[in-house]
Amino acid sequence: MRNLRAQLASFDRPARLLMVNQFAINLGFYMLMPYLADHLAHGLGLAAWTVGLVLGVRNLSQQGMFLIGGTLADRYGCKPMILTGCALRTVAFGLLAVAGSLPMLIVASALTGLAGALFNPAVRAYLAAEAGEERRVEAFAAFNVFYQAGILVGPLAGLALLAWDFSAVCTVAALIFGALAVLQARALPARPPAGRSAEPAWRAVAADWRTVAANRPFLLFAAAMASSYVLAFQVYLALPLRARELFGDRTGLVTGAIFAVSALAALSGQLKLTAWAKRTLSGPRAIAYGLVVMGAAFLPLLPSGLGTVTGVLALGACAALLALGGALLYPFEMDTVARLSGDRLVATYYGAYNTASGIAISLGNLAVGALFDTGVRWLPWAALGVTGLACAGLVERLHRAGYLASRSAPVPVPG
Repeated sequence: MRNLRAQLASFDRPARLLMVNQFAINLGFYMLMPYLADHLAHGLGLAAWTVGLVLGVRNLSQQGMFLIGGTLADRYGCKPMILTGCALRTVAFGLLAVAGSLPMLIVASALTGLAGALFNPAVRAYLAAEAGEERRVEAFAAFNVFYQAGILVGPLAGLALLAWDFSAVCTVAALIFGALAVLQARALPARPPAGRSAEPAWRAVAADWRTVAANRPFLLFAAAMASSYVLAFQVYLALPLRARELFGDRTGLVTGAIFAVSALAALSGQLKLTAWAKRTLSGPRAIAYGLVVMGAAFLPLLPSGLGTVTGVLALGACAALLALGGALLYPFEMDTVARLSGDRLVATYYGAYNTASGIAISLGNLAVGALFDTGVRWLPWAALGVTGLACAGLVERLHRAGYLASRSAPVPVPG
């Protein structure tokens, strides 16, 4: 904790505000979202396909709009997109508190996703600019500590509020985002976009997107890293499925413990791992090492016939290693995206990167589900482990080929 305070104090006020902002964003989001499916199915009595539709709309509206959100941040400034995203989340969670019909639920779900698409690339681009090239890695390391703390505290706060009802959870989450919007409107300095073109907006946006699409090193890096998000997402998919196989009706308690272990591992290890990696590794090598750890995380789950104690230990070890691998690579990953952009159109690049990651998660989850359906218990874990090693190999190959070196700003592609 002392190291975190010292690290935080070393940054300017806007960077500190963005980090605290991310904790509050995750606090509000995770106090509500883990319990939404149960509320829809049991509180409102919706059919399973309807629950899937509502949750799918949120995911689609967020993943599909990341590129748009990043583009808007680069064109109109990061602060307006952060404020708009927080305001939309306030409205969306307020609607969820009173929604009883499917159309209203779909609108609320779509607004929830759109809000994330607006503020996520903007927050990261603002933080990258505020920290500067020399301190981006440290800034994103501290940022991830606050990010994980929100994931840890959010579900616990939501569980406590459920003692009243789900509307209370939604109302408090909406109030958190409303307070964030007001706080940042007053305290977060505006950063006007640099080099804004005087040509029509649609032409400028098209040129920006062509610039991103022509940046081959960035595209290769995004492709190499896409599967890492599939690995990280298994805390939500494969590990709960395995917990259900092992513990039946006690799955909820075990899954909660898995989330706690994951968040605590990232919280406790983030700053130390980043400091060690900066002393001993290059950025791309730190990313590759992190991917190897994430792949190795699935090895404890390979043996069949695990008992209760060994099953809990295996799930906990997997969750902890996934979190530690992600903590090792994350600051360097965010720094690499900014460097490959040449520090131009950074929010657009983060938006494109998040969109690619979202597509990979959707396709990867289909593949993981299909592997579970084969009935071969070791197969999903072996495939996920190999995926981590393959991703590490691709990043290492890009590094050796010189694709991940610092680059000057890409030249805009003419229309």
